[in-house]
Amino acid sequence: MSPGGTEGGGGKFALGFLLSAVSLYFFFDSVQVSTAESGWISGAMRGGGGGYGMWNTTSMGIVFLPFFIGVIALFYNGRMQWAWYVTWIGLAIIVIEILSRLRFLMAMKTSHLLIMMVTFAAGAGLMLRSYREEKSDSSGK
Repeated sequence: MSPGGTEGGGGKFALGFLLSAVSLYFFFDSVQVSTAESGWISGAMRGGGGGYGMWNTTSMGIVFLPFFIGVIALFYNGRMQWAWYVTWIGLAIIVIEILSRLRFLMAMKTSHLLIMMVTFAAGAGLMLRSYREEKSDSSGK
């Protein structure tokens, strides 16, 4: 028996996994990640980059203020329900700000992207086919 308890073949699965893994490696190797000047929250506070927002500053430490206040209150008294809410809201603000600053740039040719997509699809197809049971025909076909 092979992967999935069928006679499909471990070789097909291994080849499919190899094709998919190599194409994913080349895809992720071609993507560059950088950060922007401001995220959703800090951009809104700055007025969308125009400088006419709530605060015109280069320091965005204000994003950490709710989390900081919540942690101080929890160290003072860990049973304060509002302090837990403020801490979790502050942590969510920080995570949203970090994730919204990420920018992805794909630096590859379209032909390379198409080759990687076809290779990944072929590998996924071979992996799925390896779980299908191959029927042996007694007539020799």
